Amino acid sequence: MTETVKVSPRETVLSVQDLTTSFLVDGEWKSVVRDLFFEVKAGETVAIVGESGSGKSVTSLSIMRLLETRSSRIEGQVMLGGKDVLAISEKDMRAVRGNDMAMIFQEPMTSLNPVFTIGRQISEVLTRHKGMNKAQARAETIRLLEKVRIPNAQGRFDEYPHQFSGGMRQRVMIAMALASKPKLLIADEPTTALDVTIQGQILDLIKQLQEEEGMAVLFITHDMGVVAEIADRTIVMFRGDQVETGATADIFHRGQHPYTRALLAAVPKLGSMESHDWPLRFPRVDTSSGAIFEAKEVPDTVEGGLTPVLSVKNLVTRFDVGSGLFGRKTGAVHAVENVSFDLFQGETLSLVGESGCGKSTTGRSIARLVEPRSGSVTLDGFDVLRLDQVALRNMRRSVQMIFQDPFSSLNPRMTVGYAVAEPMIKHKIASSSQAKQMAADLLERVGLSASMMDRYPHEFSGGQRQRIAIARALALNPKVIIADESVSALDVSIKAQVCNLLLDLQEQFKIAFLFISHDMAVVERVSHRVAVMYLGEIVEIGPRASIFANPQHPYTKKLMAAVPVPDPARRGLRRNAPIDELKSPIRPTGYVSPARTYRSVAPGHQVLI
Repeated sequence: MTETVKVSPRETVLSVQDLTTSFLVDGEWKSVVRDLFFEVKAGETVAIVGESGSGKSVTSLSIMRLLETRSSRIEGQVMLGGKDVLAISEKDMRAVRGNDMAMIFQEPMTSLNPVFTIGRQISEVLTRHKGMNKAQARAETIRLLEKVRIPNAQGRFDEYPHQFSGGMRQRVMIAMALASKPKLLIADEPTTALDVTIQGQILDLIKQLQEEEGMAVLFITHDMGVVAEIADRTIVMFRGDQVETGATADIFHRGQHPYTRALLAAVPKLGSMESHDWPLRFPRVDTSSGAIFEAKEVPDTVEGGLTPVLSVKNLVTRFDVGSGLFGRKTGAVHAVENVSFDLFQGETLSLVGESGCGKSTTGRSIARLVEPRSGSVTLDGFDVLRLDQVALRNMRRSVQMIFQDPFSSLNPRMTVGYAVAEPMIKHKIASSSQAKQMAADLLERVGLSASMMDRYPHEFSGGQRQRIAIARALALNPKVIIADESVSALDVSIKAQVCNLLLDLQEQFKIAFLFISHDMAVVERVSHRVAVMYLGEIVEIGPRASIFANPQHPYTKKLMAAVPVPDPARRGLRRNAPIDELKSPIRPTGYVSPARTYRSVAPGHQVLI
């Protein structure tokens, strides 16, 4: 059940005037944030939105004075509680950080020290800034952990960061930020790395804590759904400039700047596919003019009624867990448990679920990047799990993978032209000169220029690198592409472009996609069928329209309810979702999984009983 919270306007906590930040590049100062101005009042949330490179994170680091002083220059005025933090000494600034303003970052694991317990790390803030003794700091830390809804706070005081899930680590970071009761909380992409259900809990938590403490919140994000749910006012940044500012509802409904309109047009909205039978391309947007070119439905490319190109039956993948001095086997992670599905030519089947549910391990098991324990994977009539190394190498011509982070899957010492040509040379599909020409054609096909072939991966943006990875996956003319969170790390407009590219390629080459994602709004847009995974099992599977219009399993309903909706009318709503971590998939040695049965909801739509 939801409830609405109203916050009355209060005094100004943060006032930023003419903020300009420059970096020293090749001996010259280059401005990356220019003439920024805004205010944040007590109890108010102001969101700064924009894509990678817009300057939003540099803005937050400038306000906190966390940039390297020798290579950066911050100009202007940043008033916090009547004090210009840009004009005080570094010693005085250290007292301001943690006391008057605090910051939480996107990835809590890089902000928490892995060798100290979380209790000690929070207590240190209290002993340093508040002068508490050890006993007082421990009691207050436990209170803070309870405040951020960490179950069994007293018992978890002495645990280490690696013993917490991503969502719980982010709660620890929020507890640490709140320890000194700051007037201003800066949250820099605090939910981007989290699953959708955990993201919803963190947004609820920030809203509630803000209400209780009267904090001002500066929220940095590129997720317009999150902005709509949490922000009173919004600042839109584009290439270092503040291009539009206003009440969030005005920005969403009456945005004037072309970039604002482009940003909103690219946001996938859950439920927007009700009148569409097949996948729908995202609208194409010109960020300079704001022109929006309507999306077209993708013609049905599924070869219905024929033999599936990929058939997975009772797939089981487990990882042994050991303990003791000699690492004696004591159990196993049941990562994939009796998973079965078919995938047809030209079809997109999406595997959805939270981190740890087994969806990525399923994709890797199919390609035999990890070895399954049992089951069968049939590709064009051949059992993949029985192939020897030579046959397996040939099989991988038919099954290719696109990963979440293209930078880590591209060799930094290899030009992108050679990276795309290499599979064709290794599999003896083409000579070096032929492969080079084919690589140039593939780069053109994915929206890049053949003139970029001699560049290296670090010379490209994240979206361009993902296009290179797609070109390389296409090099062997595969029948199946496993896209493992392939758009999750991309900005919203780049995400839309890459999804459209995948749909175009599917229509042209009749490729079957296994689309692995936790982004339900994107999944609804690009899928023919959807399979929902929880703790290694498929709990619900069926046609996309049936799953989204009539979800049956409680976990499917939970996933959909947690998706942020880009509608400012939801500002102040609370989901009041129960705070729980994904259950452990570790089972003791000898554990036998119970027999599972499914019931039919509609044609092709089945749910685990």
